[in-house]
Amino acid sequence: MAITALMPVYPRCGVRPVRGEGCYLYGEDGAKYLDMAAGIAVNALGHGHPALTETIARQAATLMHVSNLYGSPQGERFAQRLVDASFADTVFFTNSGAEAIECAIKTARRYHYANGNPQRHTLITFDTAFHGRTLGAISATDQAKMRDGFEPLLPGFAYSKFNDLDAALALIDDNTAGFMVEPIQGEGGIRVASQDFLRGLRQACDERGLLLVLDEVQCGYGRTGKMWAHELYGITPDIMAVAKAIGGGFPLGACLATEDAAKGMVFGTHGSTYGGNPLAMAVGEAVLDVIEAPGFLDHVVQMGARLRQALEQMLPNHDHLFAEVRGEGLMLGVKLKSDARPFVAHARDNHGLLTVSAGENVVRILPPLVIDESHIAECVEKLSEAARVYVPVADE
Repeated sequence: MAITALMPVYPRCGVRPVRGEGCYLYGEDGAKYLDMAAGIAVNALGHGHPALTETIARQAATLMHVSNLYGSPQGERFAQRLVDASFADTVFFTNSGAEAIECAIKTARRYHYANGNPQRHTLITFDTAFHGRTLGAISATDQAKMRDGFEPLLPGFAYSKFNDLDAALALIDDNTAGFMVEPIQGEGGIRVASQDFLRGLRQACDERGLLLVLDEVQCGYGRTGKMWAHELYGITPDIMAVAKAIGGGFPLGACLATEDAAKGMVFGTHGSTYGGNPLAMAVGEAVLDVIEAPGFLDHVVQMGARLRQALEQMLPNHDHLFAEVRGEGLMLGVKLKSDARPFVAHARDNHGLLTVSAGENVVRILPPLVIDESHIAECVEKLSEAARVYVPVADE
């Protein structure tokens, strides 16, 4: 048999983790890695956090799953806490970020349908965006590497340039439902939306009866030092997809919406077998308990500032390789002057540092939100040493 038992859709590297503790992962061969990727912004509380592990054990022994045909005291309680902590009036729980995006797309379309405007079904999205791997999500993403071979894709999307407000507004027509955008693009290269851009999209939605849909799957839930990334802009969305950090490593996502935006989501319009199961809800509350604890987000802000400062101080020592630092809070990227992917592999395999590559030759640094100054010092030391001995791959 030529194919592997695990479908070979990931170019898996040689790191094979079997255990995690705090900000470190340990391979099956005993190798130790400083985890500054956090499962791509998922493990917000690091590995083995007692608030999570104890909650999972306790809830698993109590009740793991029941059908959504029944009442959900656990889901109702967690949903209310998210409503209280956000702009939203209502929440639909999913198992992933891609599912949350699918719900957000459906919610936006159904809103206009309920208002008697079914022709208003097109969402304007942006170049180098990443919204997930479902057919709906890749249809919303104007990237050939994700779309090739999966046509025909879902109609109802128009594509504009990120941070170009005039170009986005020029695409609005009688079929437009709204905009779907990441306040900070993760996969796209830690590209931060400008104040004028995101505020301009909000204003256009208000003036033209459109919906602003935010994808905060990677940039939300404390990652920037704010609970939600859009707080940095002084605006609120109508609909928002979240995931990753919301479960701290347990599969969990959510679609949040205002009452008005969710007016079309009535009985029978959407569903999920596993979404909102009691185990996931217990995990979600445990993570939220930690994030809402006094001083937690202040800690993220402080560590983000110190990490950024340390990275910026390091850059001049390796100006042949590094170009700039970008991002907010603990969602940072170091832009390279050459392909970032070989450098990520070099730092991982030779220096025990786990990071993630992204678009525009960026090395993403997405540590657990519980890092301390010792982890920052170790990260920058490993990055600097990796840069000192690294030879860029030829013909990049």
